[in-house]
Amino acid sequence: MATAVSSVADTCAQAKRAARALAQIETGVKDAALEAIAAALEDRMHEILAANEQDMMAAREADIGDALLDRLRLDDTRILAIARAVRQIVALADPVGEVIDGRRLPNGLDIRKVRVPLGVVAVVYEARPNVTIDAAALCLKAGNAIVLRGSSSAAHSNAVLARIAAEAAVAAGLPEGCVSLVAGGPRRPGRGREELAELATQQGSVDLIIPRGGEGLKQALQAVATVPVIYAASGNCHVYVDASADLDQALAIVINAKTQRPGVCNAAETLLVHEHVAAAFLPRVLQAFAAVRVAVRADRRTRAIAADCASSDLIIEDATDEDWASEYLAPVIAVGVVDSGEEAIAHIARYGSGHSEAIVTRDTAAARAFQLGVDAACVYVNASTRFTDGGEFGMGAEIGNSTQKLHARGPIALRELCTFKYLIEGDGHVRH
Repeated sequence: MATAVSSVADTCAQAKRAARALAQIETGVKDAALEAIAAALEDRMHEILAANEQDMMAAREADIGDALLDRLRLDDTRILAIARAVRQIVALADPVGEVIDGRRLPNGLDIRKVRVPLGVVAVVYEARPNVTIDAAALCLKAGNAIVLRGSSSAAHSNAVLARIAAEAAVAAGLPEGCVSLVAGGPRRPGRGREELAELATQQGSVDLIIPRGGEGLKQALQAVATVPVIYAASGNCHVYVDASADLDQALAIVINAKTQRPGVCNAAETLLVHEHVAAAFLPRVLQAFAAVRVAVRADRRTRAIAADCASSDLIIEDATDEDWASEYLAPVIAVGVVDSGEEAIAHIARYGSGHSEAIVTRDTAAARAFQLGVDAACVYVNASTRFTDGGEFGMGAEIGNSTQKLHARGPIALRELCTFKYLIEGDGHVRH
């Protein structure tokens, strides 16, 4: 497996050679390689856990916070879930060779639009070691070579996971260089920015970069990238409780969206409540937040209601403009009262990141207006934003969620890791 000991350029060049071979490999060989990766994860679990504990110890010493620690942590259950996700990808249809469109032209030429691999996909990600395997499995199934660049905080975990995946894949018949790791961690401390810039400018070798992380990573890539980028961007997600909402349902959805796993991009960061149900709903939800130690950043009308009826355990502060725009990735939520659905949509348009937005309502017209008016990759009616996930959508694992509008939007899974080509067949045709 290529690592950071090789130059970034050499690693990417080897991946390019592997990609040419991968594009021609049959589905059965790719699936066998993925099954081998899943089995290797289970067989070498002790090795993975030992590496992850090194990262966890360093992270605790650095006091990175509970949310980031949760992202970083691996255990038996999570490793088995990663292996299971690989097997779910095996069970999915191979997108390569899928005919998107086809017809015979009036001149007799037969034309088909066929899905093909992108080539070399580089995935840059922060402290989520599971992404190492999720991304590798998806790219290999879609016929792509992958170059991984994880964060230094997960350097030991990523190195072991990438090595296991590469060794299993090559032993099962995939080409050398199909899975590579570029990492600035213990091997080359202080090289992170430099390696990122090198990777982002490998135009001759890398066909696409997908960063999975916060705004800092996005900005760092925007400053240097000459390779095409799909941003798996941040999620400032909202839940809007409409005037006609079932309030029991609304409470369950809001609590799930905020607390089920607060450190992920599809967790809710803002709750908006229609003024007609604010007096009935806010006391219930604020008390629920207090019970699970979720801090609240509130507007004036929310604070007025909280003053009369909220639990003494509630942590509540004034909301600033920055709060409405924040992706907390922590047990913190901004809460505001709005006069109408139109005001909720306008608020989301101003502060949202285009990731996932939800309305709770029993009014079909209000639901339809929200679906049409909100500009986001995923728009929910009476469901938690936590469902924005390739696995939940039946796509297998995902590399991330795109908030862009070109090529890929929402979960980046198998089909989003392909492009297409036109295949044209004739019988001596010449153009006159």
